[in-house]
Amino acid sequence: MPAGDLDPMPDDGHRHELPDGTLIVSPAPGLPHQVAAAILCHALELACPEDLVAFLSAGTELGVPGAVGPDAVVARRSGTRLIMPPLLVAEVLPPDSGQPDLNHKKAAYERFGVPSYWLIDPDRERPSLRAFRLVAGKYQETAHAAGDVPFRVEQPFPVEIVPSRLVAKLRTR
Repeated sequence: MPAGDLDPMPDDGHRHELPDGTLIVSPAPGLPHQVAAAILCHALELACPEDLVAFLSAGTELGVPGAVGPDAVVARRSGTRLIMPPLLVAEVLPPDSGQPDLNHKKAAYERFGVPSYWLIDPDRERPSLRAFRLVAGKYQETAHAAGDVPFRVEQPFPVEIVPSRLVAKLRTR
């Protein structure tokens, strides 16, 4: 089912996605989700080499069959459209619907050949970040960090992110 099939869906405040042709309706992303995605994207953009760009992908068609745009993307600069798979897609897990992100979307990104896939849990007490790398057509976990432990990777470029900083502004003092 093409992503354009979502056009007639109601504007009801819910997130509508069609990974693998299955309609998934979930609550719109909440504040922890939005804040974690924005801070992650900013950190990625600051670390990006000049030939790459990091962006929030709300409403962006990535050309990934079976998947709606993830929360953050890193891609080669290529004008106004992505002409090849992005180098990295990152998903921030909503509190009550992590399975579509873990299963359907991950499988779609594997099939499309996206080299790096990150999964962020914005839990206020113990946020975490997991990185997967495409190896022989399947994602293999390559890094994991939680709380104040720095998350460091070299692909698609060297970057360090501390998971707790993704939700620091959401914590009660």
